[in-house]
Amino acid sequence: MTNPLYDALIGDKSQSDAPFLETSNGERFSYVQFAARAGQAAHALQQLGVRHGDRVMVQAEKSADVVALYLGTIRCGGVFVPLNTTYTANEVSYFLNDAQPVVIIAKPENYDALETVAKEAGAKLLTLSDDGKGTWFDFCGNTCSAVFASKCSSSDLAAILYTSGTTGLSKGAMLTHENLLSNAKSLMQAWQFTPQDVLLHTLPIYHSHGLFVAINTTMCAGASMIFNHKFEAANVIEQLRQATVLMGVPTHYVRLLKQPELSNQTTSNMRLFTSGSAPLLAQTHDDFTAVTGHKILERYGLTETNMNTSNPYIGERRAGTVGMALPNIQVEVRNPETGEKLPVGETGSIEVSGPNVFAGYWRNMEKTYAEFRSDGFFITGDLGFFDEDGYLTIIGRSKDLVISGGLNVYPKEVESEIDSIAGILESAVIGIPHEDFGEAVTAIVVKKGDNIVTRQMIIDTLSNRLAKFKQPKEILFIDELPRNAMGKVQKNILRDQYRNVYGKN
Repeated sequence: MTNPLYDALIGDKSQSDAPFLETSNGERFSYVQFAARAGQAAHALQQLGVRHGDRVMVQAEKSADVVALYLGTIRCGGVFVPLNTTYTANEVSYFLNDAQPVVIIAKPENYDALETVAKEAGAKLLTLSDDGKGTWFDFCGNTCSAVFASKCSSSDLAAILYTSGTTGLSKGAMLTHENLLSNAKSLMQAWQFTPQDVLLHTLPIYHSHGLFVAINTTMCAGASMIFNHKFEAANVIEQLRQATVLMGVPTHYVRLLKQPELSNQTTSNMRLFTSGSAPLLAQTHDDFTAVTGHKILERYGLTETNMNTSNPYIGERRAGTVGMALPNIQVEVRNPETGEKLPVGETGSIEVSGPNVFAGYWRNMEKTYAEFRSDGFFITGDLGFFDEDGYLTIIGRSKDLVISGGLNVYPKEVESEIDSIAGILESAVIGIPHEDFGEAVTAIVVKKGDNIVTRQMIIDTLSNRLAKFKQPKEILFIDELPRNAMGKVQKNILRDQYRNVYGKN
């Protein structure tokens, strides 16, 4: 292969009239048409000076042109660097200086704010709107689709994805052609993707879920996509009859369940619903099955690794678990201190090895060395355990572990008990500094509608279910838990907001 990832995603399909992508505004592309679009993008990037290994940064709204940019970058040997579209110019300045791209493509309305910082970083700034307008579109539209495809090896970088940075400055995860291609092939096999599949794509594409899991897997299989600008429950219900697969986050399924039209009939053409990026409540899983007859398939992945585990396509999909290791990937639960593999049922550090594991953090070898064991296993930062049947349950992030009075409290265990109480929608358990305990177990709770649930009711219920040291010292009610774009609860925000609950710290 001259370009492993590009060849697998398009390759022979570049001559195919099979459908590839249909946008919300009615644009339709076959594989041969989109290969030409990607070729134009690659040629334009080469005209702008992008060479093998150069970074191409994109902060633009979801559109077919951004997908073409991704493929064009790979085709000319560049490194694709997508950014969250909500980042401010100040935040983008950090990424520009860190990644040092040759080109940055941004939303037209951000041009003035980014012009100076892009110039200072030595990057050419072009613009692209979701309706195909901007200087990138003008420049790209005047180029041909014939391009010299850069020769790449499987170890060459294909993308840099920045982590969320909740515990410090964002780190750039370096992903190679092999990382992305091996994972797409594993998912295609595990989820039985075929050219007949139609993915209903409703995710953002600056994140590994929407960009790599969704698009790469679809393209490797030669399948097609209905490419929505964003998730809108009513639209999704209407489109389910034309699709076979939906990849979502828990919030999506909660919203779909509120739609009276959701039923066995409206989902009769679907063969697979997956959920990831955040924990799916067992209640949501059960409710969805009751309404549609479909069991949501949960899986587990990270920016640094893409997907690691999955509930089985054929077999029992256990609510609250993320299934078993995907083909060619090793997942172990280890002692966080010694790295020793732990027996079934014991909670420890979830660690991963395989061709999907990233090449390290961009220009941060110190952090890279700190996150890998000597045997090559990546320390995910997640805590969990395997049951006797090999299903993995994630307890939470190691940084979310609460150490109260010298004893470890896993938030997920407490949250599960609270969430099972009638009248409670969801909860988040965090550790707050406390003079006597070091950290106090604190529960932030969201009620269902106008249900009358009191602090004392929760305390009384938990008194018979949890050891005393695991029981919350305080229970606070709020209307909604803070989440990031992928639906993950942002516990760092909660810890900061309620840091003085037990006195000033």
